[in-house]
Formats: sequence, structure tokens, C-alpha cells
Amino acid sequence: MDKQIYFDTNRKSWDERVAIHRRDATKFYDVQKVLDGHDKLNAIEAAEIGDVRGLRVAHLQCHFGLDSICLARRGASVVGLDFSSAAVAEARALAGQLGVDARFVEGNVYDARGLLTGDFDMVYVTWGAINWLPDIAQWAKVVASLLKPGGRLYLAESHPTILSFDWIDGRIAPRFDWRTPRDRPIIEETANTYTGAADVLDNKTTYSWQHPLSDIVNGLIAAGLALFWLNEHAALTWPLFPNMTVSEDGLYRLPPDHVQLPLAFSLAARRM
Repeated sequence: MDKQIYFDTNRKSWDERVAIHRRDATKFYDVQKVLDGHDKLNAIEAAEIGDVRGLRVAHLQCHFGLDSICLARRGASVVGLDFSSAAVAEARALAGQLGVDARFVEGNVYDARGLLTGDFDMVYVTWGAINWLPDIAQWAKVVASLLKPGGRLYLAESHPTILSFDWIDGRIAPRFDWRTPRDRPIIEETANTYTGAADVLDNKTTYSWQHPLSDIVNGLIAAGLALFWLNEHAALTWPLFPNMTVSEDGLYRLPPDHVQLPLAFSLAARRM
């Protein structure tokens, strides 16, 4: 299948989700918190990104811009990129309403170098982004092309190991292969979006890919980036499984009596 079909199908689903996520009936996105002038970065990235004051930041796959706005409030000049026209329109409206230094560009992440002007101090990518991309090595080259010498990537994502599992018959069990070929994506038919909202989607089909940690790290190295640090976390920013519970820091964890598994990872890589 032509990979453009994958992108077009996913885009239709994401275009539809934007209005649901913006309404935020389940408070998954903490939209009102941002509207009230507060920061909503999750505990993992908030602790790791460091001081972004004065930095030029490219936020790839930014959805409707909440993290972009938070980064701008922390003092960065932010350019967000997303392939959903609905997401970009909502992000622009929010940034204008809140008066922050964030602008937004519509386009495929693989085309980012041609769509975004200039070089960046940081490329920021978090939570449910790279699993929508068939070619992780090409993504790494795009990231490297956006960074100025000495610039860094910050990436935080669900751990590839845990994404091989699903909730089956009341327990966490293996379901997906650890690596997905580019031409054989995971095809899912999902009635609702992941926020728990009751809205039933018209565009239910999505295509996604599993990228092992080694492919991600080696892709970045091959693209000319040096790995600065890599962290793994026994916590996640959303409840992947029904038995996960939220902690005081807002992160979700497995019960203490359950075998502990890696739920998330984060890394920083620097362009030499």
C-alpha cells in the first residue's frame, strides 16, 4: 500500500479528534488549566527539559498546541508542526487568544525541513508521536536537519516494550510484534479516541508502527546526533491498561503487586 494512504487515513482520524480533545470533557488534556495561565507539561518532561528561556524550539506533531503554548510561556520561541489542518487552526486560535510566542505550520513531519524556516536550539517530541511514522531512520534525519550545531532533541514516549502488550482477558498480555515493517503497519479500528470521551468516531481506521528502542537510538546516531542521556520510567502519562492508577505527580503506574514493566522512555540527543 502507498504510504500516502496511511498518512491520509490517519489525518482524517486526527482531524476528527481535534474538536473532541479541545472540548476536553474528560479533562485528559487539562485545557482549562492552560486557559487559566498554568503549565500542563507532564512530570517527566517538566523535570527533564531544562531551561528553555530564549531557545528557538520546533515542536513536531504538536496536535492542537498545548505543549507548544507551555514551552512559549517558559520563555521559548516555538514553532509547532502538525499534519492536521484542524489541529493547526485550533492551535493558532489558542496561541492568539493567550498571546504567546508560538506559531503553527501545517504539514507532514517528513517535510519539516522544507516547511520550517531557520535552525532550532531544540526539537521537542512527546507522547504518541513516533508510532504514527513508518520510517524512524528518516524521521531522525529530519530532526537532525532542523537542529543548529549543539542543538538538542528532547523525546519522551511510551516504551516500545510495553506497546507490544495489550489488555486481554483481564490481564496484560503480548499482542503486537516488537518491530513493525514499514509496509505492514498495525491496523486498528477504534470507535472512540483515547481520552475516554463518549464521542463515536466516523474515521475509526488508523495505521501505526512499532519502533524498537535500538532502531530509535541507532537512527539518531546515524543522523549525526550524539546521545546525551536515556531514561526509562515505570510510569506513563496516560492509563494504557485498566489496572493502572494515577499518582500524586499525575503519572499512571501499575499496581505495586504487579510485575513492574518499563512504561515510558525519554532521551536527549545533541547535534555535533
